[in-house]
Amino acid sequence: MASRIYPSSQFIIVLFFGLMLTFAAALKSSLRTAFVHRGVGTGAVPSAVPSAVRTCRNSATAVARFVSPPHSCRLLSVRCHSTSLKSTTNESDLEKPDANQIQTEIPKEGDQPPQRRRKKKKKKNVASRDKRREFIGKAKAVDNGCWSTLYAPGGEDGISFVAKSGLPDRSTPFTVLGIESSCDDTGAAVVRSDGVILGESLASQHEIHEEFGGIVPGLAKNAHEEKIDSVISEAIANAGMKSVEDVDAIGVTVGPGLEICLRVGCNKARELAMEHKKPFVGIHHLEAHILMARLPFDSSAEFTVGGETIDGDHIHESKRAIGFPFLALLVSGGHCQLMKCVGIGQYEIIGGTIDDSLGEAFDKTARLLGLPVGGGGGPAVEKLAKEGNPKGVQLPIPLQKRKDCDFSYAGLKTAVRMKTEKLAAERGVSVEDLSREDRADVAASFQNVAIKHIEQRLKRTMDMLEEGEDNIRSLAVVGGVAANQELRSRLEAICAERTDPWRMFVPPPRLCTDQGAMSAWAAVERIVVGSSDIPDDQDVFARFPFQS
Repeated sequence: MASRIYPSSQFIIVLFFGLMLTFAAALKSSLRTAFVHRGVGTGAVPSAVPSAVRTCRNSATAVARFVSPPHSCRLLSVRCHSTSLKSTTNESDLEKPDANQIQTEIPKEGDQPPQRRRKKKKKKNVASRDKRREFIGKAKAVDNGCWSTLYAPGGEDGISFVAKSGLPDRSTPFTVLGIESSCDDTGAAVVRSDGVILGESLASQHEIHEEFGGIVPGLAKNAHEEKIDSVISEAIANAGMKSVEDVDAIGVTVGPGLEICLRVGCNKARELAMEHKKPFVGIHHLEAHILMARLPFDSSAEFTVGGETIDGDHIHESKRAIGFPFLALLVSGGHCQLMKCVGIGQYEIIGGTIDDSLGEAFDKTARLLGLPVGGGGGPAVEKLAKEGNPKGVQLPIPLQKRKDCDFSYAGLKTAVRMKTEKLAAERGVSVEDLSREDRADVAASFQNVAIKHIEQRLKRTMDMLEEGEDNIRSLAVVGGVAANQELRSRLEAICAERTDPWRMFVPPPRLCTDQGAMSAWAAVERIVVGSSDIPDDQDVFARFPFQS
C-alpha cells in the first residue's frame, strides 16, 4: 500500500513567504496605478490616499516618488497628523479624504533646488569646522578671537575706568559686601578696604553632591536659592552691622562659572544694590582669585596714600601683600593658567590648559580610586598620596614635545585610568578592590607627575620673564588647588633655587577656595581705581575670558 506524502514544514514556510512577496508586489503595483490615475504627475493634488498609505501616525511623513509619463517626476510628501486615519475599502471614502489630516507639499517656484541647498549647507559646515580647527591645541578661556564677550573694565587701553554706578567715599576706609555663587558654595563676606574681613558666612554643598561624584548644576542652583538670604544676613550680623544699608558697596561674581548658579547671586546683589542705592561691582571670578594674593594678611597694616580723587581728596588704601606687575599661577577646578598681571583688569595669558584643568584631573583620579569627593577630589588624593610611593606607577609627563607654556591633563587622566586598570588585572581584582597601598601609589604617582608638569611650565615662564624688561620676581599661586601643600612646597623650592630668587605669595588655604571674601576684596580693588558697574543690566557669563 502506497504511503501518503505530506509536505514538510520547510516547504510550507517557503510557500508562505512566496505568497507574501507576491502580495506585496501586487499591492505596490496597485498603489502606483491609483496615484497615477489621480493626476500626481500633472501637478494635481491626489483626491484620495489608499488605505495602506493612511496607516502612518503621529505626524510621521511618508514620502514617495511616482512617475507619470510623459510628465517629469514629482515629489509628493503626505503628512499624517497625530489623529490616525482609519483604514477602509469603501471607494466613496477614498474619494473624500479629510483635508485636515492630509497635507501635500509641492515645491514652490522660488525654492532652491535640493542640490544647491545641500552644497550651501556643506559649505557652511566646512567653514564652521575650519573655524573650530583654528583653535584646536590652543589654551581655553583665552582671548584668541573666538569669544564675543571679554572682561575689560578699563576699556581698550586697560586704564580708562568708569564709575558707572558711583563710588563710596574713598578718603576714609569703606566696606564692601561680597557675594559668591559661581559653583557649589554660597558665600558672603563684608571686607573693609584695608583688607580686614569683618564678617563672613559660607554654606557648603558637599553633602548634596557627594553621592553623584561631581557637581549637579540644578541641585547647586536650588541650594543657592535656599541659602542666599540667610548667608548674607549672617555675614552682615558677623560684621557687627544691622543690615545691608550699613555697607558702602556691593560686589558679586558674574563669571566665569555655572550660569544658573551665577544668576542666583547676581540677581540678589542687583536687587540689594538698587534697593539700598549702593555702588555695584560685577566681579570676574578668576581676577578675584588672583587679587586674593594682594590681600594684606597683617591685621596691623596701616593705611597709605594711594592717589587722589577727582575732588582732590586722598585715596586711602592699605599696603598690598604683592604689587603689580607679578606672575600668577592659577590652579583650580576649572582653570589652569600662567598670567602676567600688570594691573586691575590687565592680564596677559602666557599659558593655559588646552583641555582639562589640574583640579578636574584631581577630581577624576579621586573618583577612579573610590575616594570621597564631597569636599573635593584634590584634598582626598593629597591625603592618600602621603601614604604612597610617588614613583610606584610610571606615568607620562604631558606635552614634553611642546616648548610653550600651555598645560594638558586629559592624557594624564587617561594614563592613570589605564595603569590602574592594568594593576587591578595583575592583582586579579577590580579597581574598587585594590588594596589601599596600591591606590596610595597611584595617587602619589599622579600627584607627582601633575605637579612636575606645572614645574616645567613655570620654569620656562620664569626664564622668559627674567629676560624681559618688566623685572618681575614675584609669583602668586592662587585658586582652589593652591591649598595643596605638596604643590606649595615644591613651588617655593623653585622660587628659592633661581639665580635671582623669587618671592612667592599664596593666600591662606581657606581663602584659596571659593568664598565671599574674594568677591568683596576684588570689589575693593576695582573701587580704588574708580570702577563700578550698572546693576540694572548686569548679566552673567559662563565663559568670561580676559581681554588680551
